[in-house]
Amino acid sequence: MVSRPRGGAVAGVAAALCVLLLPSVAAAHPRSDDAPGGAVPSYRSADGAVPVVGTASSADGPQLERAKVYSDTISPGQKKYYRVRLDDTSSAFVSTVLAPPPGSRSDILDGIQVSLVSTDGMSCGSSPAIYFGGETARPIAGYAARRIGDSSLPCQEAGDYFYTVAWAGSKTGGTAKWPIELTYMAEPGLKPGAAEPEAPTGWSSKAPSAGEGKSSRKVSGGTGFNDAAAVDEGAWRDDIRPGESRFYRVPVAWGQQLFLRAQLANTTSDGSFFAANGLRLALYNTARGRVSDKSTGYTGAPAGVDLGTAPAAYANRFEGDSDAESAMRFQGWYYVQVSLDPKVPGSVPLTLDVGIEGAAQQGPSYDGDAAAAGFGLGDADGTSSGTSGSMRALGFTGIGVGTVLVLGLGTWHLLSRRRRPAEGRADAGLSTAGDRPFRP
Repeated sequence: MVSRPRGGAVAGVAAALCVLLLPSVAAAHPRSDDAPGGAVPSYRSADGAVPVVGTASSADGPQLERAKVYSDTISPGQKKYYRVRLDDTSSAFVSTVLAPPPGSRSDILDGIQVSLVSTDGMSCGSSPAIYFGGETARPIAGYAARRIGDSSLPCQEAGDYFYTVAWAGSKTGGTAKWPIELTYMAEPGLKPGAAEPEAPTGWSSKAPSAGEGKSSRKVSGGTGFNDAAAVDEGAWRDDIRPGESRFYRVPVAWGQQLFLRAQLANTTSDGSFFAANGLRLALYNTARGRVSDKSTGYTGAPAGVDLGTAPAAYANRFEGDSDAESAMRFQGWYYVQVSLDPKVPGSVPLTLDVGIEGAAQQGPSYDGDAAAAGFGLGDADGTSSGTSGSMRALGFTGIGVGTVLVLGLGTWHLLSRRRRPAEGRADAGLSTAGDRPFRP
């Protein structure tokens, strides 16, 4: 009679601990389709994405509000209009992700072109067309930007502007409707009188041996920007299927360079094949603008591709010597996309080496909360040591475990206190309805 209360209390506490700890474990493995040979998952839209329908006429385009995510579709040959309201204090970045269903085929010059224009037709900013660059359709993204603070640039006034998404490519019609995802981010301008930071000098584009000599850690990449797996420095081990893209996100602070290497192991299939762009490695910045995109052929033998960036610096936006340098204009999360050609006969082990070079530096004097607008790593002063979201998540998990343990011990203590009088009466031969053993 005495042993049951103790066992029941322990079981109850253990059960509570298991229930409370399970979500933390599950969060580390958010995908349910990671088994080799499983179906390639579609791009996962943002939770709460607002459905909209862009229009062929600029007069009827739906309004896109800042800090929200929208979903729509586009067909070959279409051009769609949306409206955005810009202020006269923030730089605007309006992006589009084109996310074809897995298995879709494309031409080399299929893709999208986005632009931001005033209501009288003046161009505020556009990006080069983003193409698939092969027969394999995969998620691709680009943004159009309006930079504030330079009177020589157009579109400095507050008001309504048009954002357009146009199909770029040889196809001019068809019934296919491919999903697109749109976001509008507003980066605060600099404080009045603040000097614009200078561009970094003396940095090297030669990649260090990221992850070399280190044991790899297991990770499960996401389907896109919304469920990208957080990684930090070191070697990361995953598996990738034919026609699949895996997404990861890396925190990059001001002054830091990012170096990546994606490596495919050999295949175990007997057949021979050649995929000209078998392995692709792409990097996107915080606002979903492409930084760089590289590929290499794959024949089933081990293969790899490297990518390195300029230091993240505010001044890159107007002093960068290339589109890749210009895109390294933010502190924040950078998104890594690894894609495998569908010609590959089966799932292949993938290793992603991540290297971050340089000490975190003080950022620009923003006239507002850049981190709250999505341009930051969460530190109030706008700087960061580069600690990744995965590490912060681990810290929160640790805090959660500690809290659960304290609550569990407290519950156990209360149960034991309730149990002692009953144990004493039971020893004296007393038996009443109120003295029954506690049974959880």
